[in-house]
Amino acid sequence: MASSRKNRELHIDAEALSTLALVQEGLIAPVTKLMNKEEALEVNRTKMYKDVPYPFAFVLSPSGTKNQEVLKNAQKGDVLDLVNEGKVVGELTVDETFKMDIDERLTSIFGTADPSHPGVKETLPRLGEIAVSGDYHVEYPLISSSIKKVKQQIKEQQAKNVSGFMLYANPLNRSHERMLRQILDHSDMVVLFLLKPFHSNGLRYDIRYEAINSFIENFLPQNRVIVVPLENSYIFAGYNELVLDALVAKNYGCNQLVITKNHTRLGSFYDKNQLNSIFDNSKGIKLKISTVDHYVYCNKCRTLVSTSTCPHGQHHHIHYHSESIMKLIKAGIMPPSILVRREVSASVLSTLYPDRFENIQELYDALVPNEGLMEEHTEEDFYVKLMDLYQTTSLT
Repeated sequence: MASSRKNRELHIDAEALSTLALVQEGLIAPVTKLMNKEEALEVNRTKMYKDVPYPFAFVLSPSGTKNQEVLKNAQKGDVLDLVNEGKVVGELTVDETFKMDIDERLTSIFGTADPSHPGVKETLPRLGEIAVSGDYHVEYPLISSSIKKVKQQIKEQQAKNVSGFMLYANPLNRSHERMLRQILDHSDMVVLFLLKPFHSNGLRYDIRYEAINSFIENFLPQNRVIVVPLENSYIFAGYNELVLDALVAKNYGCNQLVITKNHTRLGSFYDKNQLNSIFDNSKGIKLKISTVDHYVYCNKCRTLVSTSTCPHGQHHHIHYHSESIMKLIKAGIMPPSILVRREVSASVLSTLYPDRFENIQELYDALVPNEGLMEEHTEEDFYVKLMDLYQTTSLT
């Protein structure tokens, strides 16, 4: 008797769907497919795939009793529907199923299988004991449209030196702005990958996207910076993050990946009893890796400075700590403009706290100088002008 359609479904979460789409579109090539058992074991052993650094096997092993039952009974050639949130988003033709060592997989990704580790704690419930390989196809327009957009702009700008830069921008601050300008000084074009984690307590992606696009459109040269979303699934973890970032940047058309000198994953790590760094691994990826300065505000220099060139001590430095800035924003307070550009603060606060003020027009007219003309103003306008008042110095 033929099995029911329900017995031919694999249910996957958004993180798995995004990762499958990332590979399908060739963004972490040379990995372009799910690995079979032999390939998976070889990659886990050598940390290489087709002579290119790759930190762990790319497999699909969704958790859940029903998923495990489907995979246990799956035969070579079976076509399984891939289902996300009740909707069929693709299909997979089974080539092979095999048992997976969950502890080994967690260790290869996070460097540990300790369930108290935050990444392990989040990922463990998502992993099943049976993995499946085979050709697949998923529908995920976000990634395919981003690739077309970037490659079209590179072509139109005839850009030869294209730099990739990964940024969370939670929120975009003055240090981020200075880093972007520094990268632009040495690039024809910058592909700004705006990180979009699946688990985050920070600003929503759309708020960060609007703020950073506003800055680019108003304060940077036209058509030289393009923003694309990069969804950070669990595979971008540990020291793997920079290796995968490098692959993504290369496959988007970049010939350089720029990282900050204080990047938490920049330090060396041990692999197969040898000391390694992203600079060693990037040789196999054939992508230039360069660093950009980390900036602070010095109250003696009275400007943004690199910590490597400022002669004054740390007690004179204001650091751009995203968590601290976010505490002000979550309290509804505009961060000082030496931390966050007023236009960015206005964009973020007016979105987070819509209709915060009663009769904004009356408040605006009462507090803000004007040309004597009747004009309508938004809350975003009001925040911008409010910062002007904060910065008035004749009475302070």
